[in-house]
Amino acid sequence: MRTRFILIHTSHAGNVGATARAMRTMGFDDLVLVAPRWDNVLRREETIQRASGALDVLEKARIVATLDEALDGLTHLCATAMVSRDFGPPTRAPREHFAGLVQEGGPQHVGLLFGSERFGMRNEDVYRCHVALSIPTAPDFGSLNLAAAVQLVAYEWRQALGGFEVRSAAPVTPPADAQAVAGMLAHWERSLVEIGFLDPAAPKKLMPRLAQLFNRAQPTMEEIHILRGIAKAMAEKQPLRRS
Repeated sequence: MRTRFILIHTSHAGNVGATARAMRTMGFDDLVLVAPRWDNVLRREETIQRASGALDVLEKARIVATLDEALDGLTHLCATAMVSRDFGPPTRAPREHFAGLVQEGGPQHVGLLFGSERFGMRNEDVYRCHVALSIPTAPDFGSLNLAAAVQLVAYEWRQALGGFEVRSAAPVTPPADAQAVAGMLAHWERSLVEIGFLDPAAPKKLMPRLAQLFNRAQPTMEEIHILRGIAKAMAEKQPLRRS
């Protein structure tokens, strides 16, 4: 589904940049500003700094004079409002509402509307929407920064649409094969005997327990080399004294 983020009467340039960053991290890039405080807000230094590299969103963003212009082509409008309005649209949590939208097949073009930092959304603007999204917060403190609210709503919408895979920070290294693990264990057994930790006449279940430990750990070949290096270093030390 196509998605547009709409900021109405934004007064802080930093929130515009942070909104662009929040959108970009969730894979969205359609941003429209309705009558912001500054006409040049997309080029202000604070905006660019807070965008943290999401310059493609800022370059594509549009500034319009009225909300009507921002709503062009949209088929489902979501207001963001912490307080329910009398005679307004139903108030729902983002996760609940977005899940229902996707299950129903969803509209073709969704608009997510956010009001000004000081006053939120005007009643007349909320009344135009199909739903008022309210982010669940602590009962005694529901004040959210504008960009933080955008990030939360963008995340919930992206999750409803399928989300992104969590990527490992490091490449996945396959575990060492059974032969390498067995060789490492044999090396450890010799070293443990040499330092006096393992009595070959009464080994009990030390080596089987170590085998279970390393099989659970699934060490890589690099880790096998480290463990064998430890075994070699142990054998080069003086034997442990037995009490």
